[in-house]
Amino acid sequence: MHRERKLTPFGAASAAPIAPVHHVPLSPRELRAQAVYRLQVGLFGLGGIILLISLANVVMERVTLANRAAALDPTVEASATAANDPLVDMGVAPELPVGAAPAQQNPNQQH
Repeated sequence: MHRERKLTPFGAASAAPIAPVHHVPLSPRELRAQAVYRLQVGLFGLGGIILLISLANVVMERVTLANRAAALDPTVEASATAANDPLVDMGVAPELPVGAAPAQQNPNQQH
C-alpha cells in the first residue's frame, strides 16, 4: 500500500486534503478595533485639513495687511528707475543699464 502525498504550493508535503478557505466573520473586538482605527484616521485627516486652511488664512491676512500698509504709506513713491533685480543683488547676474541702449561702435571710426 503506497499512499500518495500531495505537495502544497511551497513544496512541503501535506497530509490534509486541500480544501477551500471559507470567510470567517470578524469578532466584535476586531470590528470595534477597525471602527476606532477608521475614526482616528478620519479625525487626524480632518485636523490636518483645518490646520492647512488656518495657515493659508494667516498668510492671506498678512499679505493683505502688507498691501494696505504699502498703499497708505505716503513716503513710498514710484521710482523712475526699474526695480532692483534680485539676481544682481545676489551677484549672480551682471548689472545692465535699464533705459540706455548698448553703445554701438561706428565701423567708420578707427582708433
